[in-house]
Amino acid sequence: MSVLAAIDCGTNSTRLLIREGARTVDRRMVITRLGRGVDATGRLDPEAIERTVAVLRDFRVAMDEHGVTGVRITATSAARDAANAEVFFDAAETVIGTRPELLSGEEEGRLSFAGATADLDPSQGPFLVVDIGGGSTECMVGTDRVEDVRSFDIGCVRLTEKHLASDPPAPEELSNAIAEAQGWFDDLLREVPAATTSRTVVGLAGTISTVAAVEIGLAEWSRDALHHFTLTRQAIEEVFRTLATEPLADRLHNPGLEAARAGVIVGGCCALVALVRTLGIDELLVSESDILDGMVASLEP
Repeated sequence: MSVLAAIDCGTNSTRLLIREGARTVDRRMVITRLGRGVDATGRLDPEAIERTVAVLRDFRVAMDEHGVTGVRITATSAARDAANAEVFFDAAETVIGTRPELLSGEEEGRLSFAGATADLDPSQGPFLVVDIGGGSTECMVGTDRVEDVRSFDIGCVRLTEKHLASDPPAPEELSNAIAEAQGWFDDLLREVPAATTSRTVVGLAGTISTVAAVEIGLAEWSRDALHHFTLTRQAIEEVFRTLATEPLADRLHNPGLEAARAGVIVGGCCALVALVRTLGIDELLVSESDILDGMVASLEP
């Protein structure tokens, strides 16, 4: 049986999935901040590139250890916005042996939808799948296939760098970040009315998983504890209030919050709070299956 791998080089984190058939052999995530500063400069920072490439070297070792026979590596929002993305692609190709694909927001959304809904019963649909990343947020509607995709230029890193300068963030900074995100979700309501009539809302990626982990009080990460956990609007608002009012030094002590994510989690929460408020979402289903699962599935014969 083939051993296949997927690597996602995102704005905030770099992630790997190795799978043999239906069995997950290895799954890991490292926060590398590839997109740090891109919104302001339009370029990938050399140090950010090196951090990410160093992680890719570790991923290459893991792939060799497990005998990976096929790999798909992609880059998303940060690389889409960077004038020097090819510099990173050259370095990544040297390490991995495969050149990263630059995904459009729509392509990213379709792969995320495929991964998130693969183990859900279609009777739970239609689905609204929301992937809040570091630099962009994708919203997809569909049941057994994607019927509509929207990609918005908001995410935990982008909103943090643009709006949240104080520690803890000032009330007006939080209001501005939420207002920007609400503007994008207002567009979603106008353009994709089905987003409000979906039977199940599914939430993906680091911000949503982290909010769920903090709500649970998860001392150590556990996929089983997070996957398909129901996150209520009330819990989202409470976690947001807690994290947004704490200085970074105190925020670090919340069980479930990874230290490397603490500096941008409030920005991610602003996007998540804007989502549930604008669309009137009462609860969402957390999914630990995501774009990586969709990418591996695309490699299967």
